[in-house]
Amino acid sequence: MQRHQFEAYLDKVFDWSGQVAALPEGRQSPRHSWKKIWDAVFLGAAVQIPNLHRLEAECRTGVFAHRIGALSEDTLGYALQRQDPAPVFALGCEVARRLKRNGVLHSDWARGRLVAAVDGIEICNSFCRCCDACMEREVEHQVNGQKRKDTQYYHRIVAVVLVSTPFPVPLGIRFQKDGETEVACAIALLGELDQQLGRRFLDLVVGDALYLQQGFVNAVESLDLEWVFNLKENQPELLAEAQRLTQGPAQATLSNPPEDVQLWHAPEVYWPVADRSLRVVKTFRVQNVCRVQVMREETGKKKKTRQAVPQASTNYYATNLELGSIPPRFIPELGRSRWRVDTEVFQTLTTQAHLKQPSVHQTSALVLLTMIRVLAYTLSLVFYHRQVVSHARQTPPTFSEMARLLAYLSLLPPCDSS
Repeated sequence: MQRHQFEAYLDKVFDWSGQVAALPEGRQSPRHSWKKIWDAVFLGAAVQIPNLHRLEAECRTGVFAHRIGALSEDTLGYALQRQDPAPVFALGCEVARRLKRNGVLHSDWARGRLVAAVDGIEICNSFCRCCDACMEREVEHQVNGQKRKDTQYYHRIVAVVLVSTPFPVPLGIRFQKDGETEVACAIALLGELDQQLGRRFLDLVVGDALYLQQGFVNAVESLDLEWVFNLKENQPELLAEAQRLTQGPAQATLSNPPEDVQLWHAPEVYWPVADRSLRVVKTFRVQNVCRVQVMREETGKKKKTRQAVPQASTNYYATNLELGSIPPRFIPELGRSRWRVDTEVFQTLTTQAHLKQPSVHQTSALVLLTMIRVLAYTLSLVFYHRQVVSHARQTPPTFSEMARLLAYLSLLPPCDSS
């Protein structure tokens, strides 16, 4: 990996410098250009710098001293607070369009469909710091050894992420407003993505049981999208009918060590709440899960042993998907793909991209900082898989190791263009 190869790749594939330079400036007579501020925040997120305080130090005497130059934490926060998030959202959509044109989003297992998962996550909470966009709740907690209730301020975001691709690709995020439900926030986000990306960009939406609601289903279908959602107790009448129709022997058994799956298919299940019929697939899965057991030997020492313990689970998946010649087992495959949002995207963004460290707790600044972090994660992931993993002759570095290497290479002054 040559120095500054990450930025060179972005310029070659996405015309990144030109796209960033075209972002509108929200300040009057700024001392530091918005592109300079953007480069500092974006590259800081790409090399996994945790907060703006640390970013200030790296710009002054650290990894970005040559590339960016001195910038204070106050300057970064002031600039972020005065920018419009809408152009940044549009920039993320332009990245998604380019990835689709370049064939990066294609996958075989989804049978040509672009599958997006929708999910929400809480990114920060505090009993003392708040902004105009904070949500509020009463929380009981310990203060000096005594329980008491206080108002807690927090933020939640909803994300739409492509999960049918070889690696997950976030399409967009939206902050949930105070008094707004996660489902309503998701409907608004899908509408914004539809306006930016077009009606034919996505094919199918997956999500957990929270999204199996008449309003959300109607909104998804109004966008001409197919859907697969988990079916649980939040729809008791539909679940009871699905259980009744899948009481007999399994219609198919799939053995794929280390798990065995039995499958039932009910092509027409009546949903009283919405006065319509749905397709439901039930699975009974027995999977060998590795558990660690601690045993005490005769000498008194403790010994850890790993044992494979069978774990059974029953799941129901509701969908409007017309199968045709496609086997019913395709529906659980779609439903289970939503887990990638939690296990890959949210986990990585939290542990490595510091999504839950707000750094600035101001309305627009926090929104913009979070959007830039997610965009930096997305493009770093694209670069990692398309340039690092695909070109590695030996075992490639991990995603986190690549970020540290990018930071090290930023210490070097840029090459002389002459």
